Amino acid sequence: ENVRREKPAPGDMIIMFGGRTGRDGIGGATGSSKEHDAKSLETCGSEVQKGNAPEERKLERLFRRAEVTRLVKKSNDFGAGGVSVAIGELADGLDIYLDRVKTKYSGLNSTELAISESQERMSVVIEAKDAEEFMRYCAEENIEAVHVADVTDTNRMRMFNKERMVVDLAREFIDSAGAKHYAEAKIGQVEERDPFVREVPGATLEERFENNLRDNNVTSQRGMIEMFDSTVGRSTVLMPFGGRTQGSETQVSVQKLPTDGYTDTASVMAFGYNPFVASWSPYHGAAYAVVEAAAKVVAAGARYDKMRYSYQEYFERMTKDAHTWGKPLGALLGALKMQVELGLPSIGGKDSMSGTFHDINVPPMLMAFGITTVHAGAVISTDFKKPGSRIYLVRHMPKENYMPDTAQLKKNFGFVSENIENGKILSAWSVGFGGVGEGLAKMAFGNRLGADVKIDEATLFGYAYGSILVESDGELNYAAAEALGEVTADDALTVNGIRMPLDGLYEANRAKFATVYPDKGENRADVMTSQPEARTFAYKGEAVEHPVAYLPVFPGTNCDYDTAKALRKAGAEVTTSVLCNLASDDVLHSIAAMKAHIDRAHIVVLSGGFSAGDEPDGSAKLIVNVLNNKDISDSIHALLERGGLILGICNGFQALVKSGLLPYGRLGMVTADSPTLFRNDVNRHISQIVSTRVSTTNSPWLAGFATGDVHSIAVSHGEGKFVVSEELARELFAAGQVAFQYVDADGNVTAEAPYNPNGSSYAIEGIVSRDGQILGKMGHTERYEPNLFKNIAGEKEQSLFDNAVAYFRKSK
Repeated sequence: ENVRREKPAPGDMIIMFGGRTGRDGIGGATGSSKEHDAKSLETCGSEVQKGNAPEERKLERLFRRAEVTRLVKKSNDFGAGGVSVAIGELADGLDIYLDRVKTKYSGLNSTELAISESQERMSVVIEAKDAEEFMRYCAEENIEAVHVADVTDTNRMRMFNKERMVVDLAREFIDSAGAKHYAEAKIGQVEERDPFVREVPGATLEERFENNLRDNNVTSQRGMIEMFDSTVGRSTVLMPFGGRTQGSETQVSVQKLPTDGYTDTASVMAFGYNPFVASWSPYHGAAYAVVEAAAKVVAAGARYDKMRYSYQEYFERMTKDAHTWGKPLGALLGALKMQVELGLPSIGGKDSMSGTFHDINVPPMLMAFGITTVHAGAVISTDFKKPGSRIYLVRHMPKENYMPDTAQLKKNFGFVSENIENGKILSAWSVGFGGVGEGLAKMAFGNRLGADVKIDEATLFGYAYGSILVESDGELNYAAAEALGEVTADDALTVNGIRMPLDGLYEANRAKFATVYPDKGENRADVMTSQPEARTFAYKGEAVEHPVAYLPVFPGTNCDYDTAKALRKAGAEVTTSVLCNLASDDVLHSIAAMKAHIDRAHIVVLSGGFSAGDEPDGSAKLIVNVLNNKDISDSIHALLERGGLILGICNGFQALVKSGLLPYGRLGMVTADSPTLFRNDVNRHISQIVSTRVSTTNSPWLAGFATGDVHSIAVSHGEGKFVVSEELARELFAAGQVAFQYVDADGNVTAEAPYNPNGSSYAIEGIVSRDGQILGKMGHTERYEPNLFKNIAGEKEQSLFDNAVAYFRKSK
């Protein structure tokens, strides 16, 4: 209801806002479509686009404001072609003023201004009467904005630089795509061989099974995957790795829609592609890419029949050889055939031709991305659930020409969906590159439940695309459901009578890429525990039903929506303000606004993120500088004096520690011996779920817990290692200031990775001030709500926010 889709009219204004323009990205669109050689390293550096995540977050915040989107008639982001395309596509008639474009540095000429692909910029069409209001909203979100173009009735795109016209093109010419081009395409003959047969080396079945798990297309990529934040946004239904040990890979991305209220509607997306099938026949490769994406979506619990597709194309450089044109043509025909037969449309795509470096070419690639919606409650995961359940292969058999049998696929997909929805199928795996063998192992890893199966080796290792491996709570009476065996409590897979321990199989699967992207650090921290005497807390002010929680938003903060949602759910009234720093006056006004918010608040929360200035030399420097501003520090101390509470999570915890608020309870108390937070032992960003134990209840934030309670909490940080001397650690434990500690699968405090993923001293994950009013922690408590992290074991609801609100609802 807040989105307009209207045609721009003469007199409308075009506003450009966001990141500034530089020489990065110039020629990027054409650079991805030309043949490269060794000189490209020296000559094509400027083609690379440079991202700016804090600026992108500002744009996300702006477009989540309904009052902003109601002003926008049409919008475009800046990608290939820069201003020429992002603004040039908005209307038939345009006057564009290049000299108004905000730049990173001086000296850009007209061409560079017009075609730079610098990132994190947007353009919108606004009615002239709304321009001032739109600019004001941009300023509130700390975003630079400028009136850069006007819509005209000339049907021409004209560009001006300091009143000199530098471009004047008729719309008819732009829309014509220039001169017509013709090329001859010839789809080549395929080799006479079965493309689904796969030879795995090894003298014994056990050797072949382990070598299959070591294959580059099967081996675990956990160390690389966990470099990306998989939980931000309070929307992740399935973690990338699940089960009690978080060892079972997930084949889909399932995310709840990002609404301010509660929803169980989620998007589910999967990809499909096999380079070896595509190299044998681009036509077949594309067809099976469509099938693979659909099968993964079905195996996760969604219906296939409302899926939509997008494609990523990547082929060798096109030449006068008709066969080079035949490869993308064949792939497009294969994808189209499957779409027609399945009744599913495509909604977009992206080409990245060409993938040629001298005489080296990429394999023919049309990668399919399939997406649809699903109720989050219906989603299932890949990890085996219980011993004694039965294992079936819902098999798809290709036609004689090796093409998919779509009639059979539709029946199979419908059968699997129906039995997931009625609760009979507990877990499922879409058979992919590593055959059924890959599926059995990866389904077993998560809960360390084994299997005893009998299966032919061709199916065990071959490309059985469209087939789905399922765990059933009972018998499946369906012609295509082939019984393989059952799930066992044994920590091993037994295949055709050969027993293979899961520990050895898991090591075979993880070892290769772990040498490049380590999946855990080498932690050498000591551990320590205590049993502090419990205290009670009462709010010294008048009781309030809905305490006010204030969330300052700094450049780089990215957990403010998640935190606000958690606080509102607990019953708090939430206020926010953005620290604007585009000009010195902006900073002063922001500080004044922040002070006013703190003076009115009962709770102040420093949300997580990656604040500006994190690098070099450590995180949260900008936030600490703001906290140490005299006006802000006076208000913070006054908040604490009247019984208010402060919480810092992740980046916010770092700010509390580095400002002295933790563990001392006052700003400016930092000494050479103070604790700090340092980069993780694994020396990279980590995103996973950890288990933490409540080590004290000596805080209003912790009052609803019992010592020893264990929670499964999302972590996402690069500098989360809590470092403290043994002497100060003993003081913190004795005073009951250690709030949470990392524990292993059995609930024991541990220094061992991946349970203590960053190597924190004495396994400390969070601490409180001596008076209990300030809590800081690395784990993102705010990122959980029902039907999230469904493939993770343990208690995921950590009621910090409920505890805080309850504290203010009573008084002395």
